[in-house]
Amino acid sequence: MDEFVEHMTAGSGSVVETGDVPLVAAREDFERFYEREFRSVVAFAYVMTGDRFQAQDLAQDAFAVAFQKWSKIDSPGAWVRSVVANRARSWFRRGYREASALLRVPAPSAATPVAMGVEADDFWGEVRALPRRQAQTLALFYLEEWPVAEIARVLGCADSTVRVHLTRGRKALAKRLGSEVDL
Repeated sequence: MDEFVEHMTAGSGSVVETGDVPLVAAREDFERFYEREFRSVVAFAYVMTGDRFQAQDLAQDAFAVAFQKWSKIDSPGAWVRSVVANRARSWFRRGYREASALLRVPAPSAATPVAMGVEADDFWGEVRALPRRQAQTLALFYLEEWPVAEIARVLGCADSTVRVHLTRGRKALAKRLGSEVDL
């Protein structure tokens, strides 16, 4: 953590102000926030991408931007997760474009699929296969255990919209997994 903050504040000195908060106080607040939230933000990013390395990159990027805008962020937990959700969407779009380009190139003859083999990876893989907002809503609700109102703030929608995404996501997931769901 110290290396991260040192890198972000390199050359700024301790007299520099961030908004109305001295840099030292802002740094201490940010460090506590980072230590408290980093693991769960990486977990959220992983559920959104299915890629551990990409999840760590997305989380680091979101925290780097949060540090730079620290004095202007009202709800940092929601804000960082919103950045991760948006960047994960951009990552998927870029991946889709790359995959479309690769379809035009002949496939190698000895391609072997990688088996995940872990039950949780299979489950979250099914969640990722759902429509984007349903997947994001389910991840924040079950992985992060966030209330509907906080999810609505992260995703920039109404509470009722979150409840609709939860209901539809649960039903679709139950159908995919061959089980019943109690609503």
